[in-house]
Amino acid sequence: MKDAAIGTSQVSVLQQKLYSAKQALEEMNEEQNEKLRILMQFIAQLSLACKGQSLELDNKLAKLRHKLASFSQVEESLPTLYEAEATLKQQYAHVMLQLEDSRKSLSNIVGQIQRVESLPSKLKLEISYFKKDLLKPFHSYWDYIPKVEKIIGFYDAILQEKLNLGDQFEVLPRHRQAAHELAQLLSEIEFRKEQRIQISEIKQQLTEEFELNILLNAYQIVLGLLLDNIAREKTASQEFLYVLNNALSNVQEVVADSYSHSIKNYQVAKQLNRDINHQVDNVGETVIEVDDINELKNQITTHLASLRKSLSRKELLENREQAQLKQSVETLRRELKELGKETESYKERLFEQQKLNLLDSLTQLPNRSALEERMDIEYRNHKRTKQPLWVAVADIDHFKTINDSFGHSTGDKTLQVIAMALKNSLRESEFVARYGGEEFVLLLPDVAESDILPLLNRVREKIKSIPFKFKNQRITVTVSIGAAQIIENELITETFDRADAALYKAKNESRDRVIIDF
Repeated sequence: MKDAAIGTSQVSVLQQKLYSAKQALEEMNEEQNEKLRILMQFIAQLSLACKGQSLELDNKLAKLRHKLASFSQVEESLPTLYEAEATLKQQYAHVMLQLEDSRKSLSNIVGQIQRVESLPSKLKLEISYFKKDLLKPFHSYWDYIPKVEKIIGFYDAILQEKLNLGDQFEVLPRHRQAAHELAQLLSEIEFRKEQRIQISEIKQQLTEEFELNILLNAYQIVLGLLLDNIAREKTASQEFLYVLNNALSNVQEVVADSYSHSIKNYQVAKQLNRDINHQVDNVGETVIEVDDINELKNQITTHLASLRKSLSRKELLENREQAQLKQSVETLRRELKELGKETESYKERLFEQQKLNLLDSLTQLPNRSALEERMDIEYRNHKRTKQPLWVAVADIDHFKTINDSFGHSTGDKTLQVIAMALKNSLRESEFVARYGGEEFVLLLPDVAESDILPLLNRVREKIKSIPFKFKNQRITVTVSIGAAQIIENELITETFDRADAALYKAKNESRDRVIIDF
């Protein structure tokens, strides 16, 4: 019996130790899970910090973040993690090469600066010290950026020196690039009808050979026109508010007068009612008190005359009150009618302005702002209905060559024709917008995975078959397209990034093709 008791006690102790060990193990697992969660969050944030290094790396890190959203996918994410790690190593080596190339380029730029004649001696000495400092290797972009800023400072100092000497400036490639960008912006901004001839002349000047003062004058004129349009819109708004305020003041005055007249008429009518009631009472008393029929007749005749007089006054008062009320209503109707006309006119102008704000003036397609609104709508529909949603990015191949060879007006015409072809290639439920430059974005809801490649290839072939003819020369214009489908727990902006990465892959792989990021 004693041995049995001892055995039972030992089992109890072992059970207690086993329970304690189990508890400690669970706590250890919870602690490890918490550390793992923190590590996953850290990896996700670190991957976001790396965004922008390269499109391939961004794509892989986006997929890694998606897979690290839950513990159950950690094991599955390891291959993606290894791929991202390899790409990171390649990217680091690439960055180091770029930084070394950039350091050498900066040294060459400094050498060119040193060849500038008539530099101040202090600036020459500073440039010489800086060139020696450039012999040290760069370890990160943060080493590179201050050096670039320093060189910009040298250029600025030389520029100020040249300005002081009164030297004339020559038109450089960067000035031509600025002129090209300004001409492109002018094609995208909607100007008033009377301003369009002037804008057309400016665009023409910017596409020809020009002096630097023409570019500066163009910027000044465009800025003046834009400010004038803003001021006009502000004035129109102020005029509408003035009309509205004036109409409301008139309405308030009419209502106040009507109320005042109503109060006065009410008091007079109240007194007339008392007089009529008193006269009716007098007739009743006379009938009771007077026995002589002739006297009764005379008194009743007198009372009736007085009663008719009071009733006539009351009728006159009611007629006058009716006329005043009619006049007030007519005044109110006129004011409201005028106000309605002003409101309708302003609403039409506001609606047209809103349409212009969401419309690309060159291609007449929705612009980038309209695209962002539609992306939000389609994304919400996708989350609600769970139907597939594709984002496709299309880019015209060798568009710069068209501009350089045939002129910007030809480039604009090319954009307009391709924009119309894209619009006509889509169903009513599908959407296309000009994203900027020669890029277009398509939103394609409810398209099966097996149908997306044939659909986009049909669009690509349709554009390729357009018979462009510039300066009696037949030209084939092609587009490259990248597309991606929204996956679970992905934002539509991330889908757009994957489609954009697929587009760049198509551009790098001979162009005139469609690449889908599955």
